[in-house]
Amino acid sequence: MTDFLERLAAQADRIPDASALGAVGKRAFTYRELVDTVARVAHNLGEAGFEPGDRMLFSIRPSVSSVMLIFGTIAAGGTIVFVDPGVGPELFAQRVAMVEPRWAATESLLYAVSGPLSRYGRKKGLELPRFGALDVRHIHSGLWVPGTPLGSVPMRRFTGDAPDTSLPATDPDAEALIVFTSGTTADPKAVVHTRASLSAGLAAMGGRTSLAPGAFLHTEQLMMGLPALMAGARWAMPRYPRLGTHIDPVRFTRNLRSATHAFYTPADLAVALDHLEAESLPVPPHLRQVALGGAPVTSALLRRAQKSLPDTEFLAIYGMTEILPVAVATGAAKLAHDGDLLGAPVRGVEARIAEDGELVLSGPNLCRGYLGAEPLTEIATGDLARWDGKELVLTGRKKDMMIRGKTNIYPGLYEPAIVALDGVREAVMVGLPDEIGDERIVLAVVAEPEARDLVARLRELVPQIIDTTAVPDDIVVVERIPVSGRTNKPDRAALREMLS
Repeated sequence: MTDFLERLAAQADRIPDASALGAVGKRAFTYRELVDTVARVAHNLGEAGFEPGDRMLFSIRPSVSSVMLIFGTIAAGGTIVFVDPGVGPELFAQRVAMVEPRWAATESLLYAVSGPLSRYGRKKGLELPRFGALDVRHIHSGLWVPGTPLGSVPMRRFTGDAPDTSLPATDPDAEALIVFTSGTTADPKAVVHTRASLSAGLAAMGGRTSLAPGAFLHTEQLMMGLPALMAGARWAMPRYPRLGTHIDPVRFTRNLRSATHAFYTPADLAVALDHLEAESLPVPPHLRQVALGGAPVTSALLRRAQKSLPDTEFLAIYGMTEILPVAVATGAAKLAHDGDLLGAPVRGVEARIAEDGELVLSGPNLCRGYLGAEPLTEIATGDLARWDGKELVLTGRKKDMMIRGKTNIYPGLYEPAIVALDGVREAVMVGLPDEIGDERIVLAVVAEPEARDLVARLRELVPQIIDTTAVPDDIVVVERIPVSGRTNKPDRAALREMLS
């Protein structure tokens, strides 16, 4: 498997002056400039004391500069650790302790809002860890503001002057990326990808799209932008709102003037379709292909999309943090199929159906494993599936997984911690789906007889003990939890019906 940075270097030799990476509305770096800048970043990191094997916490929103730092860190033999600052101080601290980073790259605004302006942050509902207190080497993005450690290095300094240099030699087995999955303060889980598994996934993703030289992709998603660069296409990154953490899908769609390709989550596409249907947004004139991922892609959403964008092909990407992508299906094929079609596994992915119907996967894009655990040879998805010829069809969920936005939420991770709280006799989390496949998470609890003001207390306590990405939208007290079977297992289907 060719390393993704080697693929970028090969493109720089083949099409050095072609546009590669830029922000929407700004001049793009050429392929030659991109590769040379990544090499400079790797060199300058080394001059600053960065060593192969070092891990870097990364809390900077996607931008051209942050992508350069990510590439440069991996090129220097380091590992990028994506950590969401919104998970809460306790879980953040446990995750930091797990990965033992030596470096942290942080937006300067986070230093201020978690330090001297922490009272302001709390008023806005932000419970942030003290980034400035981390015992690491600091890199900050943006202007220096109060709260930024005095020794922090501006991110722009690493893309600056350096001797002419080339990309360092690659080690396919080296750690490249660590991403945390949903978890509790008692059991955080970190997925470890090597350069080989990351490169295999990127190559497989590009192989199932029409990305090629001359294509123009708009997205902030690294796992779509990198395949575009590896294929010789142009990648334009949208700009985030000044203080926002989410791309505005309306503004994003309005800026698709010259784009031939784009990526949406189903929830964002639904917002864009609302405006396209109301004719308050122009139809993107050159959009040939849209990739959809991060949540289930429903038939209702695809029918709306094909009506509003009849000249655009839609791709539904199925995967998980541990192995991405797994399968890709076109929107037309999904609509023509009686079941929930996932498509044929991508190149290299081996899929089998276990005796109980669970989908089990392996392949070169499978992560090394979970941090601190034995390496994985295959991964049980928690999804139930069947074969239809050479294509996979989803038939259900084994682990009662819920999906909200881009987050997979497994209730079994959180319910024991909630039941342990005073006043809670039973606790079950269920998802109530909407037409676009997103789910509203409802926590149903049975209260102890002496419990008072339980809902109010749980609203305060639950975000402190579980991943904030899994905090329920609603909390309701019920007299009993429906059960079924000889073991009186909670009947989640009946509970969903009761709460609907």
